[in-house]
Amino acid sequence: MNMMDFNVKKFAADAGTFLSRAVQFTEEKLGQAEKTELDAHLENLLSKAECTKIWTEKIMKQTEVLLQPNPNARIEEFVYEKLDRKAPSRVNNPELLGQYMIDAGTEFGPGTAYGNALIKCGETQKRIGTADRELIQTAALNFLTPLRNFIEGDYKTIAKERKLLQNKRLDLDAAKTRLKKAKAAETRASQLNSAHLEGDNIMIWAEEVTKSEQELRITQSEFDRQAEITRLLLEGISSTHAHHLRCLNDFVEAQMTYYAQCYQYMLDLQKQLGSFPSSYQSNNNQTSVVPVPSASSNVIGSSAMTSSGLVMTSPSNLIDLKEGSGSRKARVLYDYDAANSSELSLLADEVITVFSVVGMDSDWLMGERGNQKGRVPITYLELLN
Repeated sequence: MNMMDFNVKKFAADAGTFLSRAVQFTEEKLGQAEKTELDAHLENLLSKAECTKIWTEKIMKQTEVLLQPNPNARIEEFVYEKLDRKAPSRVNNPELLGQYMIDAGTEFGPGTAYGNALIKCGETQKRIGTADRELIQTAALNFLTPLRNFIEGDYKTIAKERKLLQNKRLDLDAAKTRLKKAKAAETRASQLNSAHLEGDNIMIWAEEVTKSEQELRITQSEFDRQAEITRLLLEGISSTHAHHLRCLNDFVEAQMTYYAQCYQYMLDLQKQLGSFPSSYQSNNNQTSVVPVPSASSNVIGSSAMTSSGLVMTSPSNLIDLKEGSGSRKARVLYDYDAANSSELSLLADEVITVFSVVGMDSDWLMGERGNQKGRVPITYLELLN
């Protein structure tokens, strides 16, 4: 019975507190009650925390889209994560394309030029798929997980304490309002001219003023304490930024590794395809296109940078050389590793002598450096006057 009485009293007290806060909040919105403003430092910290939360969510969600463009796959991974179960391994797009190419090349015949090229391209696509998988795993562990931990952990704690601070502030302002009303009533009672009731009214309102003043001291103390707790939590946002900066560096490093691997895989594939007969390398002797191997490559003269970031070499002067019988000096545009003993390895910016040989593929010239001779691809060269 006593326990029941206690629960009823507690419920009534909580209901009264909730009602008091609701009234105070409504009157503030209507401009009928004064509001205790937080100090400027605390307001700035609250604004910084809210800004951090908003942008962290946006960056996190867009990174997830970047790493996994398929929305259905993201939903499936989210469900498995909430169920604390490992998501089933799935073949990614580069791996699937690579497998199709390998199967097609095997069907057409590995001994044919097209079949062999398909198999080589398929193997490279599968390597890119593996690198893509490693990027996703590394980014999820070192970048996405810390951001998600902040949103679902640290910021939830901040939001909880901020809400509590708001309630304490409403309690404080409600206490101020009650004290103000009690003092006004006491003043009016003291000014009444009625004889008998005047003394009783003054005593009642004096007691009400004393009670309100005591309540105000308590609510002020609770508000100050909660403001300090909230401030200490909010000042940790600077440490959060520093931690997220380290995570961002890890993400950039993972991307650098991924793109470097992809570039190397494609460079190796290009060299392998370069050993095929020229009739299989391009259509109707169209301009050859090669990727820029490094930011320091010196592309001048007959080379021009396209909007896609690729370098196209105009073959007109090289065609003239192939049709003639003389030799010319040429500057090497990019490093080139010989695929076999019939080719000549090249270093960017070195100058070699080149000349045409009867019957040689249209995309190649004979290069000479000292006592070394070998075939060199014309797309790696720039003729000198």
